[in-house]
Amino acid sequence: MNDLAQLFDRAFQPLATAVSAKRIPGGVLGIVDSNGHRIIKAIGSAQLVPNQRPMRVETWFDLASLTKVIFTTPRILALAEDGITDLDAQLISAMPDLRQYDATAWERKVTFRQCLGHQTPFPAVEPVYTYGRDPDLLRAFILQREWRAGDPVYSDINFILLGFALERLSGKTIRDMDAGPGFAWSAEPDASAATEDCSWRHRVLCGEVHDDNCSALQGAGHAGLFGTAASVLDFAQGLLDGSGASEQSIALMRVPLSATRTHGWERPYESWSGGALCSPGTIGHTGFTGTGLWIDFDKGKAWTLLTNRIHPTRHFDSGIVSLRRAVGDIVNGAKA
Repeated sequence: MNDLAQLFDRAFQPLATAVSAKRIPGGVLGIVDSNGHRIIKAIGSAQLVPNQRPMRVETWFDLASLTKVIFTTPRILALAEDGITDLDAQLISAMPDLRQYDATAWERKVTFRQCLGHQTPFPAVEPVYTYGRDPDLLRAFILQREWRAGDPVYSDINFILLGFALERLSGKTIRDMDAGPGFAWSAEPDASAATEDCSWRHRVLCGEVHDDNCSALQGAGHAGLFGTAASVLDFAQGLLDGSGASEQSIALMRVPLSATRTHGWERPYESWSGGALCSPGTIGHTGFTGTGLWIDFDKGKAWTLLTNRIHPTRHFDSGIVSLRRAVGDIVNGAKA
């Protein structure tokens, strides 16, 4: 435990420096090992405008794209393991109306596994929310749109469609589903890290989802999950010790699908968010709001860095990329 405490103190310094330099308002760092030993510490402010509040260990965060790996990926993998779907089946097995007016459309050939690994031609980002605020209309729009095809890239559309599949297979909307132990689809504003002063919703967002497409869809598979550092570490520990998912699902989360991706997760590559010293047996993911989680199975430890780096605006160089890598390198053995 003393070794973990010393490691934590060193890893916390880049976060403290970023807050002191006013690059980010505040953050929470947490580390856990496979024996369940953990340390969590907060620094800075959870909100600056219109009022200032301190960051706390218990602060809730909009986890953004961590939703993809904490919520959507495990549920898709579990459905496949239970035989309810097949990862190599086309999405139309759950959503036969996908591009239903063109039987030859490429979108109808996309599989669950391709979406999990971001191996589809969908565009990286699409401002679906600009087409309206009716969630049913937007779902129909996404399903029937003739999408422009390109080279495979990391795309929210992949996980929006996986979220639709979960809704169809369960008969529930995403927000009517159990978010999981320690997680929720919203949080009390006074207990949450603020995100952006939103130009679309005309208010500082706090306790409600930042992602515009998720907001307009009123729940989606790519974003929308809220949690604390403790709940994120609980999830990570469950993967480390095998209590949080089946052996098969955990194995698939580690199986490479490309040079940078596994089923749902990222894997180490040059310049990735976890730093240069991660073992090959590491998976991780980040969220646009300033969140991240990395799990090193070979070394038996995981760490989460949760920040409100887009508060009050995303249009500022927060240095989050270098901060994540600096923390990861110290966690994995570099000197402070």
